[in-house]
Parts: sequence; C-alpha cells; structure tokens
Amino acid sequence: MVKKEQFLRQNGHNENGSVSRSDFPPDFVFGVATSAYQIEGACKEGGRGPSIWDAFSHTEGKVIDKSNGDVAVDHYHRYMEDVQLIAKLGFDAYRFSISWSRIFPDGLGTKVNDEGISFYNNIINALLQRGIQPYVTLYHWDLPQHLHESMGGWLNKQIIEYFAIYADTCFASFGDRVKNWITINEPLQTAVNGYDVGIFAPGRHENAFLEPYLAAHHQILAHAAAVSIYRNKYKDKQGGQVGLVVDCEWAEPNSDKIEDKSAAARRLDFQIGWFLDPLYYGDYPEVMRERLGDRLPQFSKEDKKLILNALDFIGLNHYTSRFISHVTECNVENYYYKMQEMERIVEWEGGETIGEKAASEWLYVVPWGLRKVLNYVSQKYATPIFVTENGMDDEDDNLPLHEMLDDKLRVRYFKGYVASVAQAIKDGADVRGYFAWSLLDNFEWAQGYTKRFGLVYVDYKNGLTRHPKSSAYWFSRFLKAGENKNGKEE
Repeated sequence: MVKKEQFLRQNGHNENGSVSRSDFPPDFVFGVATSAYQIEGACKEGGRGPSIWDAFSHTEGKVIDKSNGDVAVDHYHRYMEDVQLIAKLGFDAYRFSISWSRIFPDGLGTKVNDEGISFYNNIINALLQRGIQPYVTLYHWDLPQHLHESMGGWLNKQIIEYFAIYADTCFASFGDRVKNWITINEPLQTAVNGYDVGIFAPGRHENAFLEPYLAAHHQILAHAAAVSIYRNKYKDKQGGQVGLVVDCEWAEPNSDKIEDKSAAARRLDFQIGWFLDPLYYGDYPEVMRERLGDRLPQFSKEDKKLILNALDFIGLNHYTSRFISHVTECNVENYYYKMQEMERIVEWEGGETIGEKAASEWLYVVPWGLRKVLNYVSQKYATPIFVTENGMDDEDDNLPLHEMLDDKLRVRYFKGYVASVAQAIKDGADVRGYFAWSLLDNFEWAQGYTKRFGLVYVDYKNGLTRHPKSSAYWFSRFLKAGENKNGKEE
C-alpha cells in the first residue's frame, strides 16, 4: 500500500499550498456549471415534452427522498437572478445544458418548439450582456421520453440521426453567439448507470452484458455526427469549437507491483479510453476488446472516418481519486466493474483515508489526483482540455442557515483543486479553463435534494431563495485577485 508522506513528497504535492489568479494564463477561463433537469423545473411549461428523468424520478423507489425535478430550483423563471449572481461573483463563463425536449418535445426533430428556442436565447443574451461566455451542453442525460419509449433510446442506432437533427437546430439557432459547444456529458454514466446498474434513467439492468456498450457506441457516433455537421455547415461562419465531456476518477496504483499498475491503467482505459480512444485512434482500448469480446460493438470503415479526430477539446469532469489494486474476484454485482478486475481503495497504508470525506459516500477530497489525470489526458490525447466539472457536496442538514453557508471544507476543496490545475499547467498540460460544480444547490439525480453541491445555497423551504456560501465569496475574491500568494486575503 501507498505511504502518504513519501507519496506526497515524491509527487511534489503541498497540502497547504496557496493559489492565485496570477498562477493562470490571462485568457484562462473560470466558470460555473449546471444542467437543465437539475435546475430548470417548469417541467410542463413552455412547450417542453417529458424526458426519461421525468419518468424515472416519478417511479417509486428510484430517488432517495422521493423528489423530482418538476420545479427543481425554478431556474426557468429565475434565470435573470441566477445570471446576475454569476456576474456578481466574477466568473467569465457559464456552462449549462439545453433540454432536448424543450427544443423537440418528442425528440424526433419534426417540429421546433419556438418557446424553447426563446428561453435559451434569453439566457444566452443575458449572459453576453454581462460579459459571460456561454458554454453549452447539448445532452446532459435528459433524453426525450418518446425516444426511449418508441425506439429504445440510446440502444437504437437511429438515435444518431435524431441527435444530429437536434444538434443542427441548436447550432443554427444559437451558434451566432455560442462559440463553445459540448455534445454529450459523461457518456459513461449514461451507459453504466442507465443501462447496467440501473440507478439512473432509464433505469435498465436487464441486459448488462450488452446494453451499456451499445448505448456508449451510439453516443460516440452521435457526438461525431454532430461535430461533422458543425464543421461542414457552421464552423467557417460561426468560428466555434465542439468537444465531448468525459468523467474520470484518477486511478493511482496501490503499490509498485506490476499487477496493481496494470489494474490502474485498465481502470483508466475503461473510464476515459472507452470514449476518447475511438476519437483519436479509431477503436476501443485493446484491453476492453480483450475482456469484452463480441459484447463491444465494431466500428465500420465509414464510422472510423466519421469519428477520427472528431473533437476540438476534451471536457473533463473530475471529483475524486482512488488507489487501485488488482483482484481476480470482484465483490461487485455489475458486469462493467467485474471485467476490470480491480478494487478501489480509499486508505493510505496507515489506515488514514485518501482525503477528507464529503457527503457522498464516493467523494473524498484528493486534490493531487486532478493534476495527475490532467497530465495523463494531456500526454495521451494532446488536445486542449477544459475542466468542465469539479466540486463536492454537503449533506442537506437541518442546520441554521449561517452554518450551511460557512462551507469551510468546500473552500479547502476548491483551493486545493484549483492549485492542482495550476500545477498541471506548469507541468505542460494544455488546460484552457475550469468550471466549478455547481452554481446552485439542485436536484442531485438519484440522491434528490439530500446532497448540496452549490456555491450558492438554495433554501428549499423558503421560496427557493439564493444565498451565496463562503466558497462563492472565496471564488469571487480569487477571481478579483483579492488573494495574494500567501493565501491571505488582502
């Protein structure tokens, strides 16, 4: 097992390190992020059709607190207030997602919903008026329910065509002002949690040997189809760029044994290699082909032409890290993890946890992991990177408001992780931006409203009022250069 002091010394990590805005290039982008289903609400307003998350969250036993996103934090009606908050805090950019079923209520692309177009036009214009750049995600897990019911959603190859029509419509409607596009957010989570474990919409786990890999395959092709449309029809005139967001825990070998090093490498291939290798090298990682065999779909010659280099930047969502040890018997039920033959460990050799624990059982504060994963991605794929999500959660405790707002651990988290990005840039990684997750406390998928990731506290019991937390004010001071090199406020 890994010895903490020796490891941190060898890796040049200073747990008490400080960071300032001047540690980053002048054009480096700092933003906040959200997603449509988690914040918008207004589920039956403005011509919006139902999504798979509407159906899933209304199914008994799927969300821990029996909640849903029908109202969420009512961003649909309060977007001006939220845009003002972003501006007040001093962020350069805002990453948000468009709800596919607000643009095409049935997902099919036959009739555009003008009210949906108007809503997102209003957000984009409000941002630009305040000097905030929109970074727009086309798909953040909320597939139109009709596409799931009528054709199996991501399991049907025809979805590539429907996604391409949707992407084309968004590029045409918003691309004169939106210059940074993300096609799909965390396709791994859709594939594994949606079609293997079944804890996310659409909640399938009947055929975990096949469906996750089919869903992943079609997401990769849908991404590439959207990129092809943008490059052929819009790029010359609009001058924007299109990326894909992948998510990755850093996987650190639990020892110097070759088996543990191989297990850690395998873990990374199953997380990000699964989606980035096809776009850079034309096929899935060799270790996945070896272990999954025929369950992993094949790319045709035409597919390979479409997918190769279909990427202008990589979006990386990163929250935490694990030590990885090789095991032959995995104590997990789902097939995806079994095939990796590894164990995720959260303790140093002395028994101390890998980092302070956040609210979610999977989330520990491990800043050095972000530097490692940024260097890994930069060296393997040699493409500009944006950290598109990074953050931690608190429990929705029944504490006095002033205690909930004084989120000291989140301040430490952001200090450490932002410093880790600065270190990776010094190491040579081409990192162009960083987005904190999340602007607001919101509907946290299967955890409902029991976890709070926001820089801004939302009072669910008193009219959904917004209250910036200490972490929001830390970012504001950081962005306005109000913190000097010693980490002391001026």
